Amino acid sequence: MNEDALRDEIVRFGALLYARGLAHGGAGNLSVRLGDGSILVTPTNSSLGFLTPERISKVDAGGRHLAGDPPSKEAFFHLAVYEERPSAGAIVHLHSTNAVAVSCLCHADTSNVLPPLTAYHVMRVGKLPLVPYFRPGDRQLAEAVRGFARSHKAMLLANHGPIVAGKTLAEAVHAYEELEETAKLFFLIGERRAAPLTCEAVEDLERHFPS
Repeated sequence: MNEDALRDEIVRFGALLYARGLAHGGAGNLSVRLGDGSILVTPTNSSLGFLTPERISKVDAGGRHLAGDPPSKEAFFHLAVYEERPSAGAIVHLHSTNAVAVSCLCHADTSNVLPPLTAYHVMRVGKLPLVPYFRPGDRQLAEAVRGFARSHKAMLLANHGPIVAGKTLAEAVHAYEELEETAKLFFLIGERRAAPLTCEAVEDLERHFPS
């Protein structure tokens, strides 16, 4: 897609996520990477439900503002993910209710904080590590995110929300939706005995559907 088409796509998916209740207020941000390494990212303090193409921000690979409205204050961790994941063409970061609730729990094992309840979670999200808490806008978060992004297409920021990367914005959005639905299942099941996928089943899925 050319830049204009990608701007339109950000607007379309922003409205979809807002309509589905996955984005609220001015929280969350979307980005796509252009061929020259620059990125289009939603502007700071903007509602994903009311974006316009011309106001989408454009920054270079170093974070310098090139066009559109001022970028999200979280654009820096999008850039960190892109640096570490050459295959990533888009990123979704939202504060959806169930995923954020998981990010607020105490976890004995922070390397993967949601069980493999469904095949599609394993295929689209994979292992979901918990990134330690940093205040919004803290640039140290970029280095923490960078370390996880090398081997994970999704991660969960403690007391904050998920970051999900995909080859395209559609792929990243679909993976984010899968993550949120798995988090919802996690709370619906609660303390009831559940039967997550076995290690063998997960390994089989990882062989057939590599990241």
